[in-house]
Amino acid sequence: MIRLVVYLLILASIAFGVSWLADRPGTIAMEWQGWHVETSVLVAASGLLVLVAGAILLWSLLRLIVRSPDLIAGSYRHRRRNKGWAAISRGLVAVGSGDTLGARRAANDAQRLLGQEPLTQLLSAQAAQLSGDASGAEATFRAMTETPATRMLGLRGLHVEARRRGDSNAALMAAEEAARYEPGLAWAADAVIEARCHAGDFAGALAVLEREAAHGGLDRAAHRRRRAVLLAAQAQALELGDPAVAREKAVEATRLAPSLVPAAEVAGRLLGASGDTRKAAKVLETAYASTPHPDLADAYLHLRPGDSSRERLKRMRTLTSRMPAHSESAMALARAALDAQEFDVARTSLSPLLVEPTQRVCLLMAELEASENSDVGKAREWTARAVRARRDPAWVADGVVAEHWGPVSPVTGKLDAFEWKLPPGVASTPMLENEADRVKAAIAAALESRANHDEAPLAPVTAPEPELDPPAATAPVAVPEPAPVEPPVKPADAARPVAGARPAEPAAAVRTVVAMPPVPDDPGPDPFPDEDPREARPPYGV
Repeated sequence: MIRLVVYLLILASIAFGVSWLADRPGTIAMEWQGWHVETSVLVAASGLLVLVAGAILLWSLLRLIVRSPDLIAGSYRHRRRNKGWAAISRGLVAVGSGDTLGARRAANDAQRLLGQEPLTQLLSAQAAQLSGDASGAEATFRAMTETPATRMLGLRGLHVEARRRGDSNAALMAAEEAARYEPGLAWAADAVIEARCHAGDFAGALAVLEREAAHGGLDRAAHRRRRAVLLAAQAQALELGDPAVAREKAVEATRLAPSLVPAAEVAGRLLGASGDTRKAAKVLETAYASTPHPDLADAYLHLRPGDSSRERLKRMRTLTSRMPAHSESAMALARAALDAQEFDVARTSLSPLLVEPTQRVCLLMAELEASENSDVGKAREWTARAVRARRDPAWVADGVVAEHWGPVSPVTGKLDAFEWKLPPGVASTPMLENEADRVKAAIAAALESRANHDEAPLAPVTAPEPELDPPAATAPVAVPEPAPVEPPVKPADAARPVAGARPAEPAAAVRTVVAMPPVPDDPGPDPFPDEDPREARPPYGV
């Protein structure tokens, strides 16, 4: 539209000039070398315009003749370049579709037509990777690092190839070099942070994170979250060696991310140990209101080590009032009530969860039955139900169920990858080991209490004096002491192994749990010594 307006304005100007000259007639006379030329102004102007146009046309023709060799060579180069870009397009399509031969052929054509173009080198490296030529791909990437335009691309390729062959040192060197040239490069910073976290150098990881954020590689929210994760991991590492520094790091992490469970748990525990229980309670309550978690509940329960179990139960009521309808609140309150031997409170807390109980709920009910009623049969029945019950949440990162939270994923190395959620495809979670140990202790205590309650003293047995000769009558008679009679045990209370149970595994940093620890067997003798083993006995738990 603008061009049309400009074109019309130019035409109007020309028409206005022609009309202006036509309205003002006049003559122009010129004498030169005996020639006398006389004409009007309008004709003279027209002749001048024709002369200028002819001169321009002649100059263009001469220029075309002079530049014809360069134009022919440029046309040839243009055709080669178009063919080269077409080869790159074919090669990228071949790489995406898995056509190894087509990718190789296109890479050779592109390199022959275009030379050392960045995309040509990238296509050659990808074709080598597709065909399994790791050394060829690495050589191409290494050549790319020698050119500033392709240095980052080459370092990225070397990093990927080093990780594929399991050379963590070479991968770290490529990432560190890339981060030195481009501090805001996300993949390089993440790789360096991952390596330093695995090495326990959280201070170095924080320095890389700050440099990445300073160069615009992270937005404000992502920077705060990642810094909080690294500070929480650093606080966990320093908790035993330097509690004061660990407390400062954990408190800063909770200030950056109040809902980060590991940071709040460490901060609450260390603040409570230092005597600042009010601040510790506030940190734990804030995190629990956002994400109810058993570690937060346990830290809140033991803020003051000298408190009685009833005082802890009262404190737990305060915490669970933040999220009264959450299942974790019910289980945490039931745990505190069991410790305080408030069995009615524990049963009331767990009753809404019995419609579809999880494994932890089943084990809490087993401990409740064993502790309150010494009912070993029902305790073992609930333990057996726990094997097939719905799973409880756990720390999961990239499909791996971990016993403890970590700053990076054990699979991909991604920072802040762990989530508290239902684990996929495992039989149980690491949290159940502590609950299973408590159930075993409660059942053992119930069996011991029942044995002590049912045991009765036996009357002494005296042997009759036999009629012997006078010398032999004075000899003492050794009467063996009768063995104590074991009280009979009901079939429902007899110890039987739980189907599908396996021995508990030693704790590990990150592992997948596939089974629950077994409940203890009855240490007493066989309660049916005189029965025929072929006779049918009551089924388990009936």
